[in-house]
Amino acid sequence: MPLRYKIDVLQALKVKGYSAYRLAQDKLLSGSSIQKLRKGEVLGAEGLGMLCKLLECQPEDIIYYSPE
Repeated sequence: MPLRYKIDVLQALKVKGYSAYRLAQDKLLSGSSIQKLRKGEVLGAEGLGMLCKLLECQPEDIIYYSPE
């Protein structure tokens, strides 16, 4: 996939106080979305929107396009 993360998203969320447990418990991200993050897979638009909200950033701050 040509989209990649610039940062370790789970670590950035942890710094902001969001553990995987809290993300799932508070229904901020689905279990499958959390698994995708663990695998380094880029989330869809809705998931990216939530990441931007939680991390207080713009999409270009966390993902980039990399031609394969």
